[in-house]
Amino acid sequence: MDYPKSVPSVGLVNGRFVDENPVAGSPGSLIPAVWGNAVTQEILSVVTGAGMAPVEADTGQLLKAIQAIIGVSSPMRSVVTRLAASKLLAPEELGLVLIDASPGSTTIALPPANAAMGIRDVILRRVDNSGNRLVIQAAGTDRIRFHTHLSAVGYPFLVLMGSGDWWHLRSDGAGSWWPVGRFDNTPLGRPFFETTLQMNPGGYGALNGNVLVRSEWPWLWDHAQSSGALTTEAARGGKEGGWTSADGALNFRIPEARGEFLRVLDESRGVDVARALGSSQIHTLQKHNHFLPTTAGSSISPASSIPDGMWDVAHDVNCAPTNTTVATTYPNPAFDGGVEGSIGTMGTFSAETRPRNIAYPGRIKLI
Repeated sequence: MDYPKSVPSVGLVNGRFVDENPVAGSPGSLIPAVWGNAVTQEILSVVTGAGMAPVEADTGQLLKAIQAIIGVSSPMRSVVTRLAASKLLAPEELGLVLIDASPGSTTIALPPANAAMGIRDVILRRVDNSGNRLVIQAAGTDRIRFHTHLSAVGYPFLVLMGSGDWWHLRSDGAGSWWPVGRFDNTPLGRPFFETTLQMNPGGYGALNGNVLVRSEWPWLWDHAQSSGALTTEAARGGKEGGWTSADGALNFRIPEARGEFLRVLDESRGVDVARALGSSQIHTLQKHNHFLPTTAGSSISPASSIPDGMWDVAHDVNCAPTNTTVATTYPNPAFDGGVEGSIGTMGTFSAETRPRNIAYPGRIKLI
């Protein structure tokens, strides 16, 4: 492509266009047909090369074609789009999309992942920590291909949870958006402890037995159904650590673990037999005797005839008490806060048996 130097210079100066000069009597440039056709063909070659059909009334096709061709070789554009309300994204807005959902619940719709748009990348990042629901929605029958171990075709939307949560998606030009990266890849449904009462970003909720709507958390409902720990709401007693089908139609219940100790499932080892995933277990106390003196001057003499007696730390022997009785009433002030040799404070009698512990908030991965 060049200026029409090969065409007789009618109104041209050194092959370049000039304006008419009435004072000098020189005419303005005339565009030769061969050159005009050549320019048009150059533009059309770019448009058709991008897989687009030329449209005479569309004056933005050249830009769209260039964007599409660049997208094939480099799907990520250097564009930053800032949003604070629900919106349908246009292809030219794809790049880094910063979303503020603090004004209210927000839905950001992705453009169709079709051949016309081609292979494109977008990073969607949440900038607020309001707790309002922020949905990233695929167009029409398009799907976002995450948690494909639960649904091979993926899901029609995802949610961004907490300030700083982000997903990097890539379209395939054939109806799908594929995750390239995300803020937190912790497996779905995993329980764990936190050292803060704040909800960290990345898709977490409290491990509190909450009831969720199935249509708002379809991947989590699929996880519950395949977990082996799903029961009905009526049969929830003793299985609070599992999932329930709640109303049986529109919602479901996540596990409840507040105030509980967690134990590794036996899985055929034979130590904690007959346990089901998510089942609860009442506290117990191992069988043993406590002895109390019943008369003044009672003593403890070394012996081994009474099992589970008291331990004489000085002599390092099992001792049987003399002039004593078995203490069968609990709580018993004689043992509350007592000291057993060098072990330290035994603690007090209470409504349950428990080891020393530290309480941390429980969390569960929701997406």
